[in-house]
Amino acid sequence: MKETDDFYEKQEQPFKEVLLSLKEIILRQDKDITNVLKYGMPFFCYKGKMFCYLWIHKKLQQPYIGIVEGKHFD
Repeated sequence: MKETDDFYEKQEQPFKEVLLSLKEIILRQDKDITNVLKYGMPFFCYKGKMFCYLWIHKKLQQPYIGIVEGKHFD
């Protein structure tokens, strides 16, 4: 099993289902998007450059998409 798959499998419901759905939505956007595990969380790379990641906010207990270098997004 890949490290990224292991990350998703360890999550409790309903977070597991939400994170897996977000993963599929992100990966469907372009064939050059890949999913890798960095810093213990799933990151998504476009042509090798990290652009977003998935995580669960500890205090709020909500899944979210973090944007790497969000200042560059229009």
